[in-house]
Amino acid sequence: MNRRELIKGAAVVASMPVAGRGMAEAADPAPAPSADRWRGLKPGVASYTLRKMPLEAAIKAIQRVGLSYVSIKDFHLPLDSTTEQRKAVAAQFKAAGITPLSCGNVSMKNDPADVRRAFEYARDIGLPTIVCSPDPDSMKILDAMVKEFDIKLAIHNHGPEDKRFPSPLDVWKAVQPYDKRIGLCIDVGHTTRAKVDPAQAIRTCRERLYDLHMKDIESTAPDAKTIEGGRGVIDHASILRALLDIKYPYLVSFEYEKDENDPLPGLSETIGYVKGVLRGLA
Repeated sequence: MNRRELIKGAAVVASMPVAGRGMAEAADPAPAPSADRWRGLKPGVASYTLRKMPLEAAIKAIQRVGLSYVSIKDFHLPLDSTTEQRKAVAAQFKAAGITPLSCGNVSMKNDPADVRRAFEYARDIGLPTIVCSPDPDSMKILDAMVKEFDIKLAIHNHGPEDKRFPSPLDVWKAVQPYDKRIGLCIDVGHTTRAKVDPAQAIRTCRERLYDLHMKDIESTAPDAKTIEGGRGVIDHASILRALLDIKYPYLVSFEYEKDENDPLPGLSETIGYVKGVLRGLA
């Protein structure tokens, strides 16, 4: 057989169906490249994770872990920045294929001028949501501001040491008398440390849940620290199921607080683990 005949024969063999192949593909088709591996969720990075990186490096890091959304921390855009600076940073993220969906965590005093500064900051960036830790006595100010700016507030709980809002249920109770644009950011780690089930909190607070911080922690102790996803105690499957069940439409921010000088390996591991858990859900 000469070379031409050999090539021709190989082409014929390659075109022949392999026994059982068609049946296997029909039963378990490979996902299309455009398939939504996040099942409608909007995963992003809380840029606090990348707090030791300058803006340009942080943008590249988010691209590297394959996510398309960000919650901007003031390390990457100071609260006292100008309108022009805010718009420029927003444009940098967008040019890199990353959509800013929130900022924070932003502390707020019981002072109209201080609260207004945060709302103007979010407005200039073009954000729909501010993740915040406000003074509990400032609710009337917050109510007026969400009406004026039409920007949502996601009050962040910080666990048992938080004297303002230890758990999401504390936030939920506090916001009930006010405009529905005043809601929550559930931090699943701090919520677990506060001895509250994050999945149940998601279901309870679904009507005002506007942001969520995803992470893992080493134990349920009050002083437990962040750890790589899948190595700790967080039940990510129940959290993801709750988010899917309520058709949660807002940002899921991966916040990896460990290894501040080299967060990318742990952040990547956490994202990969959660993605795998999500894919395994029926």
